[in-house]
Formats: sequence, C-alpha cells, structure tokens
Amino acid sequence: MFSTTVTGDQFLQAIIETIQMVGFSLFVGSLIGIPFGILLVITRPGGVLENKALYAVLNPIINIIRSLPFIILLVAIVPFTRLIVHTSIGTSAAIVPLIIYIAPYIGRLVENSLLEVNPGILEAAEAMGATPFQVIWYFLLPEAVGSLILSLTTATIGLIGATAMAGTVGGGGVGDLAIVYGYQRFDTVVVVATVIILIILVQGIQSLGNTLARKIRRY
Repeated sequence: MFSTTVTGDQFLQAIIETIQMVGFSLFVGSLIGIPFGILLVITRPGGVLENKALYAVLNPIINIIRSLPFIILLVAIVPFTRLIVHTSIGTSAAIVPLIIYIAPYIGRLVENSLLEVNPGILEAAEAMGATPFQVIWYFLLPEAVGSLILSLTTATIGLIGATAMAGTVGGGGVGDLAIVYGYQRFDTVVVVATVIILIILVQGIQSLGNTLARKIRRY
C-alpha cells in the first residue's frame, strides 16, 4: 500500500494511462503538426514554395489554438469529444483535446527548428538545381534533425503536464489520481507520490531527448 486510499496497482494503472495518453497524442499530433510546421516554413515569404495565401491561413489558425489554455480547450470541445469517442470522461476522451492541443504546438516547434537551418545551405541546394521537394527532404530536414528531436522532447513534456490537468475532469492517469485521491481526500502521500512520478517521467524523457540529439549532431 502506498497510502490509506491508493494501492500500488492503482498507481501502476495511472502511470500506464498517462503513457497511453502521451504516446497516442504525440503520435497523432506529430502526424498533423510536423507537416504544418514544414508548410509554415516553405510557404512563408521568401520560402522554398512561397504561398502567402496558405501561410496567411495556417499561421493564425495555429496561433488561435495555441492561445487557449489546455484546461479551457478541454472543456470547450466536450461536444466534439463526445462526437468522436462517445464519452467526455476517461483516457480515450482526454486524448481528443490532447491531440488538438499538441498538434499546433508541435507545428510551431518544428517551424522554429527548421528556421534555424543556415539559409546558405538551402541556397546552395537550389543553385545545384535541386527541386523544392529535394531541398526539403535532402537538405532542410536532415540539417534540422537534432533540433527536431529536442522540439519533440519539449512537446512530450508539455503533454505530460496536459495529461495531469486532464485529471481535473476525470481524464484518467496520474493527474486524475492526484486530484481524486490526493486533493479531494486530503491524502498528502498520494500527492507527493504523483509529483515524484511526474518528475521521474519528465527527467527521463528530457535526458533521452538530449542524448539522442547530441548523438545525431555528432554525425
């Protein structure tokens, strides 16, 4: 027993739910956010495929969604969440707003990473006759891999924090455990235990991301 109210099995289940929410949301959010980030870079004024109209649409959409605190977004899209997963509580329901929250965040992080690439490299590629696709695939993305890994690491850590907030509306995971058993039942042991778990998860992910980025940049 970890405390008078929560068992070790409940802690384990909460950790598994948190990992499921983070993993699935990060995967789907990356599928949406990474292309968005690439589009922001290549369609911006002076980009490889400059398209002011498309950029003028994508940029404000990302800004609008990112301007909403996750807890407000979580509540605001409850009808949409019910439409998708037929429930507004639990792990599966939390994943829907998590994806909507993280996709534009990843898009902006990817944009920042790609903008760090030396413009001279892209100019040299174009001078050698590379097509826009070749410039993006063989020059832009490879040069930004290390930075992209750190960006996804940051996004993952942000997701962990968001899953904790999802616990306030019964989203499951470690956050739900902290709210229901720790805060509402005044169990300090549960609160401290969930804080330690979250710190371990964040530190582990950050260390892994830093290690991978460092190895990539050595090549």
